[in-house]
Amino acid sequence: MGESSIRMRQITRRVIVGIAALCFTSALLLPLGSPTIPGSSLKKSYKPEPKSHDGDISRVTNATLGFSKIFVVGLPERTDKRDAIALTSALTGFRLDFVDGVKGEVIPDKAVPLGVDRGALMESNLGSWRGHMNAIRRIVEEDLESALIMEDDLDWDIRLKSQLEKVAQGARTIMPSDHNPISPYGDSWDVLWLGHCGEIFPEMLPENKGKPEHPKYTIHDDETVPPINKLTGLVDFAMYPEFTRWVHVAGGPICTFAYALSQRGARKVLFDLSVDHLLGAFDNALAGFCRDGASGNPDGLHAKCISVTPPVFFHHKARGRLIGDSDIQKIDNGDIREKGSTENIVWSARNNLRNSLMGLEMENQFQD
Repeated sequence: MGESSIRMRQITRRVIVGIAALCFTSALLLPLGSPTIPGSSLKKSYKPEPKSHDGDISRVTNATLGFSKIFVVGLPERTDKRDAIALTSALTGFRLDFVDGVKGEVIPDKAVPLGVDRGALMESNLGSWRGHMNAIRRIVEEDLESALIMEDDLDWDIRLKSQLEKVAQGARTIMPSDHNPISPYGDSWDVLWLGHCGEIFPEMLPENKGKPEHPKYTIHDDETVPPINKLTGLVDFAMYPEFTRWVHVAGGPICTFAYALSQRGARKVLFDLSVDHLLGAFDNALAGFCRDGASGNPDGLHAKCISVTPPVFFHHKARGRLIGDSDIQKIDNGDIREKGSTENIVWSARNNLRNSLMGLEMENQFQD
């Protein structure tokens, strides 16, 4: 992750926190039904064909976590990151396909979308955008039902599969399908945002003031959620019961650590963030796509985005040289991180690699 990208995310986080502070925070909601968002004009162009399997929720425990494929985007020379995520996923029980990341400097001006100020966006963010778009294009080209896309420095709880069963139930509850769903997560979503830096609920956005609130699916007493004093994000977790997780309509998360796209969603995003235009860094642009959908913009692409708060994937700060955190930093002062860490993850799969290999007890990184 580049410093420029980090700075942009920090700025965005401060802006959203400011918005959140000025808006009314509602009490904890129970699922009320599907969001009142008009149907997409692109919906008719893609209808999932019946497959040999059904939408049984238990399929989230398969080798692709209930998706058609899992893509990992990262620079090919970062073999250290590929080694780590390949081993971690194998020990958790799912398989990956790598998509090579792109350096912005190799992208010609003629391939840059309309609306991009290349100097303001910076080459690192331009390269990040192209790497993600290459993964998204594969979903369209290969006609995949869905795919999970993640960055190459991620971590998750070793109990990820049981978490995803609850996420799938929540997704199917807040965006129900009008037929027996093919996907275990339901067939009504475009984006399923599973890993992010944080976000606020859509009713807290100024453009949604006075509108009906979107539903939430609440997971109570979730032992995979850290204690309140260890949680990070933009929601005021102290207002709610401890160890609570929500599956909810996305209000515009920060950071694209991990997100899934349906075939319909991939087509919309490929159009909105490449073919038609691009209005900023990839994570901010995708957040804008989802925020537009949550606001019910009748002239938009009617994005249907679901998010999970706290997220179930997060960026891992690996043990080793700090220079390894960045793909653009050139100065190595020799600083070493003695122990890796991951925000919002209780039984870190990365920190428990040795324990998993040796059949030892899992370590809780928030337990004193």
